[in-house]
Amino acid sequence: MNYTRLVITSIVATIVYFVLGGLVLALTPVRNEFQAYPALYRPVGAMRPLMPLGLLSMFVGIVVLVVLFAMTSQRGAQAGIRFGGLAGIFVVCEFAIHNYVNLNIGLRLTVLQAVAFLFQWTIVGLVIGWLYKT
Repeated sequence: MNYTRLVITSIVATIVYFVLGGLVLALTPVRNEFQAYPALYRPVGAMRPLMPLGLLSMFVGIVVLVVLFAMTSQRGAQAGIRFGGLAGIFVVCEFAIHNYVNLNIGLRLTVLQAVAFLFQWTIVGLVIGWLYKT
C-alpha cells in the first residue's frame, strides 16, 4: 500500500466531495428542501461552528474508502466508478432511506438526497480510482 498515494488521493477526493456537494446544494432543488424541516435541520448560522467537525469526519470517511479501494486488486477510473457507485448505494441505503424511516421528512427530500449522494459518491469513486494507481 502506497501511503503517499493514500494521503494525496484522500485529500483530493475530499475536496471533490465538498465541491460537488456545494454545487448540488447551490444548483438543485435540494437547496431549499431542507428549509421545510426547521425542527430537524440546524440553521446555516448554527452549522458554521460545527463545520470543522463535519470536514474532519468526511475526510476520515474518505480515507477509509481510499484504504478499502487500495485493498482491492482493481485499479483505474472504471474500477473507481464501480467502487464509488457501491459507496453511493451504501450511503443512500444507510443515510437517505434510513433517515426517511426515522425522521419526519418527506419523500421528495429523500429522493433528492438519494440522487445527489449516488452521483456525488460515484464521482468521488472515479477520482479515487483515477488517482490511486499503485
